[in-house]
Amino acid sequence: MPWQQKISYLIGQPVGISMANGQGTSGILCGTSNGKLLVIEYLYQAQFALKQYDFYMIQDINGFPACQNQQPLY
Repeated sequence: MPWQQKISYLIGQPVGISMANGQGTSGILCGTSNGKLLVIEYLYQAQFALKQYDFYMIQDINGFPACQNQQPLY
């Protein structure tokens, strides 16, 4: 399925985004505007930023998997 068709299912969810240049990012998908993907990303401490990525920059987008009930490793 092309990544553009996944957008409506992933709004408000944590996502991983792979870029056409081989880099990637993650955050909460807020939606789209004027051919851009809108994502809230964590910066540091209690600071977040709304980032905008042009559609042509994106190779794929995927929702995060659900957590498994497992014992911590510590």
